Amino acid sequence: MTGRADKGRILLALTGWEPDVWIDEFGMAAPDREVALEPDGEADPSIHYAVVWKQRPSLLSRLPNLKAIFSLGAGVDHVFADRDLPEVPIVRVVSPDLTTRMSEYVVWQVLDHHRLGPRYRAQQAGRIWDEDPGQKAARDVTVGIMGLGELGRDAAAKLQVLGFAVSGWSRTARQVDGVSCYAGAEGLGPFLASADIFVVLLPLTPETRNILDRSLFARMSKRGPLGAPVLINAGRGGLQNEADILAALDEGLLSAVTLDVFQQEPLDPHSPFWSHPKVTITPHAAAASVPSSLIGPMVAQMEAHDRGEALINLVDRKAGY
Repeated sequence: MTGRADKGRILLALTGWEPDVWIDEFGMAAPDREVALEPDGEADPSIHYAVVWKQRPSLLSRLPNLKAIFSLGAGVDHVFADRDLPEVPIVRVVSPDLTTRMSEYVVWQVLDHHRLGPRYRAQQAGRIWDEDPGQKAARDVTVGIMGLGELGRDAAAKLQVLGFAVSGWSRTARQVDGVSCYAGAEGLGPFLASADIFVVLLPLTPETRNILDRSLFARMSKRGPLGAPVLINAGRGGLQNEADILAALDEGLLSAVTLDVFQQEPLDPHSPFWSHPKVTITPHAAAASVPSSLIGPMVAQMEAHDRGEALINLVDRKAGY
Protein backbone atom coordinates (compact mmCIF):
# COMPACT_ATOMS: atom_id res chain seq x y z
CA MET A 1 0.00 0.00 0.00
CA THR A 2 1.35 3.43 -0.92
CA GLY A 3 2.38 5.46 2.10
CA ARG A 4 2.12 9.18 2.78
CA ALA A 5 5.82 9.71 2.10
CA ASP A 6 5.57 7.96 -1.28
CA LYS A 7 2.71 10.23 -2.33
CA GLY A 8 4.68 13.40 -1.72
CA ARG A 9 3.49 16.31 0.37
CA ILE A 10 1.17 19.19 -0.49
CA LEU A 11 2.42 22.68 0.32
CA LEU A 12 -0.43 24.96 1.41
CA ALA A 13 0.82 28.53 0.96
CA LEU A 14 -1.85 31.07 1.90
CA THR A 15 -1.60 34.77 2.68
CA GLY A 16 -4.51 36.34 4.54
CA TRP A 17 -6.54 33.14 4.87
CA GLU A 18 -6.92 30.88 7.89
CA PRO A 19 -5.30 27.55 6.90
CA ASP A 20 -6.94 25.24 9.45
CA VAL A 21 -10.17 24.64 7.54
CA TRP A 22 -8.19 23.90 4.36
CA ILE A 23 -5.97 21.44 6.22
CA ASP A 24 -9.03 19.68 7.67
CA GLU A 25 -10.59 19.33 4.22
CA PHE A 26 -7.38 17.97 2.74
CA GLY A 27 -7.24 15.47 5.61
CA MET A 28 -10.65 14.13 4.58
CA ALA A 29 -10.09 14.24 0.80
CA ALA A 30 -6.48 13.01 0.79
CA PRO A 31 -5.74 11.13 4.02
CA ASP A 32 -2.65 9.58 2.42
CA ARG A 33 -1.05 12.95 1.60
CA GLU A 34 0.59 15.10 4.24
CA VAL A 35 -0.05 18.86 4.10
CA ALA A 36 2.74 21.28 5.00
CA LEU A 37 2.48 25.02 5.66
CA GLU A 38 6.21 25.51 5.13
CA PRO A 39 8.83 23.48 3.24
CA ASP A 40 11.46 21.61 5.20
CA GLY A 41 14.35 23.83 4.23
CA GLU A 42 14.89 25.77 1.02
CA ALA A 43 15.00 22.70 -1.25
CA ASP A 44 12.42 20.35 0.23
CA PRO A 45 12.22 17.29 -2.08
CA SER A 46 9.07 15.99 -0.39
CA ILE A 47 6.78 18.70 -1.82
CA HIS A 48 5.07 17.50 -5.01
CA TYR A 49 2.14 19.93 -5.27
CA ALA A 50 1.55 23.50 -4.09
CA VAL A 51 -1.89 24.98 -3.37
CA VAL A 52 -1.54 28.75 -3.17
CA TRP A 53 -3.18 32.09 -2.56
CA LYS A 54 -0.74 35.02 -2.81
CA GLN A 55 2.22 32.82 -1.97
CA ARG A 56 5.45 34.34 -0.67
CA PRO A 57 7.80 35.33 -3.54
CA SER A 58 10.44 32.73 -4.46
CA LEU A 59 8.84 30.16 -2.12
CA LEU A 60 8.15 27.68 -4.92
CA SER A 61 11.21 28.07 -7.10
CA ARG A 62 13.45 26.07 -4.72
CA LEU A 63 11.30 22.93 -4.61
CA PRO A 64 13.06 20.39 -6.87
CA ASN A 65 10.21 17.87 -7.13
CA LEU A 66 7.28 20.27 -7.51
CA LYS A 67 4.92 18.90 -10.16
CA ALA A 68 2.17 21.56 -10.33
CA ILE A 69 0.78 24.72 -8.71
CA PHE A 70 -2.94 24.98 -7.92
CA SER A 71 -4.49 28.44 -7.55
CA LEU A 72 -7.17 28.88 -4.89
CA GLY A 73 -8.78 31.85 -6.63
CA ALA A 74 -10.68 32.20 -9.87
CA GLY A 75 -7.91 34.48 -11.13
CA VAL A 76 -4.20 33.70 -11.24
CA ASP A 77 -2.65 37.17 -11.23
CA HIS A 78 -1.76 36.58 -7.56
CA VAL A 79 0.35 33.59 -8.65
CA PHE A 80 2.19 35.58 -11.32
CA ALA A 81 3.00 38.30 -8.77
CA ASP A 82 5.85 35.94 -7.88
CA ARG A 83 8.52 36.77 -10.49
CA ASP A 84 10.49 33.63 -9.62
CA LEU A 85 7.95 30.95 -10.51
CA PRO A 86 9.26 27.50 -11.41
CA GLU A 87 8.46 26.10 -14.85
CA VAL A 88 5.71 23.73 -13.77
CA PRO A 89 2.02 23.65 -14.78
CA ILE A 90 -0.34 26.12 -13.10
CA VAL A 91 -3.92 24.92 -12.63
CA ARG A 92 -6.90 27.29 -12.45
CA VAL A 93 -9.66 26.51 -10.02
CA VAL A 94 -12.86 25.61 -11.86
CA SER A 95 -15.68 24.77 -9.49
CA PRO A 96 -19.43 24.61 -10.17
CA ASP A 97 -19.95 26.12 -6.72
CA LEU A 98 -17.69 29.11 -7.40
CA THR A 99 -19.21 29.61 -10.85
CA THR A 100 -22.74 29.53 -9.46
CA ARG A 101 -21.85 31.99 -6.71
CA MET A 102 -20.45 34.44 -9.24
CA SER A 103 -23.54 34.14 -11.45
CA GLU A 104 -25.74 34.75 -8.40
CA TYR A 105 -23.79 37.94 -7.72
CA VAL A 106 -23.99 39.13 -11.32
CA VAL A 107 -27.73 38.48 -11.57
CA TRP A 108 -28.32 40.17 -8.19
CA GLN A 109 -26.47 43.34 -9.16
CA VAL A 110 -27.85 43.52 -12.70
CA LEU A 111 -31.41 43.18 -11.38
CA ASP A 112 -30.77 45.68 -8.58
CA HIS A 113 -29.70 48.37 -11.04
CA HIS A 114 -32.30 47.39 -13.63
CA ARG A 115 -35.12 47.61 -11.04
CA LEU A 116 -33.80 50.90 -9.63
CA GLY A 117 -32.72 49.49 -6.29
CA PRO A 118 -30.29 52.32 -5.41
CA ARG A 119 -32.94 54.94 -6.15
CA TYR A 120 -35.63 53.27 -4.07
CA ARG A 121 -33.25 52.73 -1.13
CA ALA A 122 -32.43 56.42 -1.19
CA GLN A 123 -36.15 57.22 -1.30
CA GLN A 124 -36.78 54.95 1.67
CA ALA A 125 -34.10 56.77 3.66
CA GLY A 126 -35.86 60.05 2.84
CA ARG A 127 -39.39 58.64 3.38
CA ILE A 128 -40.24 59.41 -0.24
CA TRP A 129 -43.01 57.49 -2.05
CA ASP A 130 -42.38 57.90 -5.78
CA GLU A 131 -42.75 55.08 -8.28
CA ASP A 132 -40.82 55.48 -11.52
CA PRO A 133 -43.36 55.05 -14.36
CA GLY A 134 -40.63 54.40 -16.90
CA GLN A 135 -39.42 51.01 -15.64
CA LYS A 136 -38.31 48.94 -18.63
CA ALA A 137 -38.66 45.21 -19.12
CA ALA A 138 -35.55 43.04 -19.13
CA ARG A 139 -36.00 42.46 -22.85
CA ASP A 140 -35.37 46.18 -23.40
CA VAL A 141 -31.99 46.10 -21.66
CA THR A 142 -28.70 44.66 -22.94
CA VAL A 143 -26.07 43.41 -20.53
CA GLY A 144 -22.53 43.45 -21.87
CA ILE A 145 -20.12 40.97 -20.29
CA MET A 146 -16.40 41.69 -20.51
CA GLY A 147 -14.76 38.27 -20.23
CA LEU A 148 -16.36 35.16 -21.71
CA GLY A 149 -14.55 32.48 -19.73
CA GLU A 150 -16.27 29.94 -17.51
CA LEU A 151 -17.74 32.63 -15.25
CA GLY A 152 -18.84 34.96 -18.02
CA ARG A 153 -20.55 32.25 -20.05
CA ASP A 154 -22.51 30.97 -17.07
CA ALA A 155 -23.61 34.47 -16.08
CA ALA A 156 -24.70 35.12 -19.67
CA ALA A 157 -26.88 32.00 -19.70
CA LYS A 158 -28.61 32.95 -16.46
CA LEU A 159 -29.24 36.54 -17.58
CA GLN A 160 -30.80 35.28 -20.80
CA VAL A 161 -33.25 33.16 -18.79
CA LEU A 162 -34.48 36.40 -17.20
CA GLY A 163 -35.05 37.93 -20.61
CA PHE A 164 -32.03 40.24 -20.92
CA ALA A 165 -30.26 40.58 -24.22
CA VAL A 166 -26.57 39.76 -23.71
CA SER A 167 -23.46 40.81 -25.59
CA GLY A 168 -19.91 39.79 -24.74
CA TRP A 169 -16.31 40.78 -25.37
CA SER A 170 -13.18 38.69 -25.03
CA ARG A 171 -9.53 38.93 -26.07
CA THR A 172 -9.91 36.14 -28.60
CA ALA A 173 -12.98 35.18 -30.62
CA ARG A 174 -15.60 33.01 -28.92
CA GLN A 175 -19.04 31.74 -29.78
CA VAL A 176 -21.62 31.61 -26.98
CA ASP A 177 -25.24 30.58 -27.53
CA GLY A 178 -27.56 33.57 -27.62
CA VAL A 179 -24.76 36.10 -27.03
CA SER A 180 -23.62 38.74 -29.52
CA CYS A 181 -19.88 38.16 -29.31
CA TYR A 182 -17.10 40.65 -30.03
CA ALA A 183 -13.35 40.11 -29.76
CA GLY A 184 -10.05 41.92 -29.74
CA ALA A 185 -9.25 45.57 -30.21
CA GLU A 186 -11.41 45.80 -33.34
CA GLY A 187 -14.44 44.43 -31.52
CA LEU A 188 -14.19 46.57 -28.40
CA GLY A 189 -15.81 49.68 -29.87
CA PRO A 190 -18.89 47.88 -31.24
CA PHE A 191 -19.21 45.98 -27.95
CA LEU A 192 -19.14 49.18 -25.90
CA ALA A 193 -21.87 50.60 -28.12
CA SER A 194 -24.03 47.49 -27.66
CA ALA A 195 -25.01 47.45 -23.97
CA ASP A 196 -26.63 49.35 -21.11
CA ILE A 197 -25.18 47.47 -18.13
CA PHE A 198 -21.56 46.29 -18.26
CA VAL A 199 -20.37 43.34 -16.15
CA VAL A 200 -16.59 42.92 -15.91
CA LEU A 201 -15.22 39.40 -15.33
CA LEU A 202 -11.88 39.78 -17.10
CA PRO A 203 -8.64 38.24 -15.87
CA LEU A 204 -5.96 40.70 -14.78
CA THR A 205 -3.07 40.70 -17.24
CA PRO A 206 -0.66 43.41 -18.45
CA GLU A 207 -3.09 44.02 -21.34
CA THR A 208 -6.18 44.43 -19.13
CA ARG A 209 -4.66 46.38 -16.24
CA ASN A 210 -6.50 49.74 -15.90
CA ILE A 211 -8.69 48.93 -18.91
CA LEU A 212 -11.65 50.46 -17.07
CA ASP A 213 -10.71 54.09 -17.60
CA ARG A 214 -12.27 57.31 -18.81
CA SER A 215 -11.54 56.64 -22.47
CA LEU A 216 -13.41 53.34 -22.26
CA PHE A 217 -16.37 54.86 -20.40
CA ALA A 218 -16.62 57.62 -23.01
CA ARG A 219 -17.10 54.97 -25.72
CA MET A 220 -19.97 53.20 -23.91
CA SER A 221 -23.50 53.62 -25.24
CA LYS A 222 -25.51 56.49 -23.73
CA ARG A 223 -28.66 55.76 -25.75
CA GLY A 224 -30.16 52.91 -23.77
CA PRO A 225 -33.22 52.89 -21.51
CA LEU A 226 -31.04 53.57 -18.45
CA GLY A 227 -29.35 56.60 -19.96
CA ALA A 228 -25.68 56.53 -18.99
CA PRO A 229 -24.44 52.96 -18.54
CA VAL A 230 -23.99 51.00 -15.31
CA LEU A 231 -20.63 49.36 -14.51
CA ILE A 232 -20.33 46.20 -12.37
CA ASN A 233 -16.78 44.99 -11.69
CA ALA A 234 -16.51 41.57 -10.05
CA GLY A 235 -13.22 40.71 -11.75
CA ARG A 236 -10.06 42.26 -10.34
CA GLY A 237 -9.34 45.63 -8.73
CA GLY A 238 -6.34 46.11 -11.00
CA LEU A 239 -8.69 46.35 -13.99
CA GLN A 240 -10.03 49.73 -12.88
CA ASN A 241 -8.72 53.28 -12.79
CA GLU A 242 -10.53 54.35 -9.64
CA ALA A 243 -10.06 58.09 -10.08
CA ASP A 244 -11.55 57.79 -13.57
CA ILE A 245 -14.57 55.89 -12.23
CA LEU A 246 -15.33 58.64 -9.72
CA ALA A 247 -14.88 61.33 -12.37
CA ALA A 248 -17.08 59.43 -14.84
CA LEU A 249 -19.88 59.21 -12.25
CA ASP A 250 -19.67 62.94 -11.56
CA GLU A 251 -19.56 63.79 -15.27
CA GLY A 252 -22.47 61.52 -16.19
CA LEU A 253 -20.43 59.09 -18.29
CA LEU A 254 -21.61 56.39 -15.87
CA SER A 255 -24.96 56.41 -14.07
CA ALA A 256 -23.97 53.99 -11.30
CA VAL A 257 -21.37 51.38 -10.39
CA THR A 258 -21.08 48.25 -8.29
CA LEU A 259 -17.54 47.40 -7.21
CA ASP A 260 -16.63 44.14 -5.51
CA VAL A 261 -12.89 44.61 -6.01
CA PHE A 262 -10.43 47.44 -5.55
CA GLN A 263 -6.82 48.35 -6.27
CA GLN A 264 -6.09 48.11 -2.55
CA GLU A 265 -8.05 45.81 -0.23
CA PRO A 266 -9.52 46.26 2.29
CA LEU A 267 -10.77 49.55 0.88
CA ASP A 268 -9.38 52.57 2.73
CA PRO A 269 -11.98 53.82 5.27
CA HIS A 270 -11.42 57.33 3.88
CA SER A 271 -12.06 56.37 0.24
CA PRO A 272 -14.70 58.55 -1.46
CA PHE A 273 -16.30 55.38 -2.81
CA TRP A 274 -17.86 54.67 0.60
CA SER A 275 -20.09 57.72 0.60
CA HIS A 276 -20.69 58.28 -3.11
CA PRO A 277 -24.45 58.07 -3.78
CA LYS A 278 -23.98 56.26 -7.09
CA VAL A 279 -21.66 53.54 -5.78
CA THR A 280 -22.53 50.09 -4.39
CA ILE A 281 -19.67 48.37 -2.56
CA THR A 282 -19.29 44.71 -1.64
CA PRO A 283 -16.14 43.42 0.15
CA HIS A 284 -14.67 41.09 -2.50
CA ALA A 285 -17.58 38.77 -1.75
CA ALA A 286 -18.89 37.92 -5.21
CA ALA A 287 -17.62 34.33 -5.29
CA ALA A 288 -15.97 32.87 -2.22
CA SER A 289 -13.46 30.02 -2.47
CA VAL A 290 -15.04 27.34 -0.27
CA PRO A 291 -12.68 24.53 0.82
CA SER A 292 -15.30 21.77 0.69
CA SER A 293 -16.05 22.60 -2.95
CA LEU A 294 -12.51 23.10 -4.23
CA ILE A 295 -10.29 20.54 -2.55
CA GLY A 296 -11.94 17.38 -3.92
CA PRO A 297 -11.36 18.34 -7.58
CA MET A 298 -7.77 19.37 -6.78
CA VAL A 299 -6.96 16.07 -5.11
CA ALA A 300 -8.56 14.17 -7.99
CA GLN A 301 -6.27 16.02 -10.40
CA MET A 302 -3.21 15.24 -8.28
CA GLU A 303 -4.10 11.55 -8.21
CA ALA A 304 -4.70 11.49 -11.97
CA HIS A 305 -1.46 13.36 -12.65
CA ASP A 306 0.49 10.85 -10.55
CA ARG A 307 -1.01 8.11 -12.74
CA GLY A 308 0.36 9.85 -15.81
CA GLU A 309 -2.84 11.60 -16.91
CA ALA A 310 -2.85 15.18 -18.19
CA LEU A 311 -3.86 18.07 -15.96
CA ILE A 312 -6.90 20.11 -16.99
CA ASN A 313 -7.82 23.80 -16.63
CA LEU A 314 -4.21 24.77 -17.20
CA VAL A 315 -3.13 28.40 -17.23
CA ASP A 316 -1.63 29.75 -20.44
CA ARG A 317 1.51 31.43 -19.11
CA LYS A 318 1.89 33.59 -22.20
CA ALA A 319 -1.69 34.88 -22.01
CA GLY A 320 -1.55 35.18 -18.21
CA TYR A 321 -4.77 33.27 -17.50
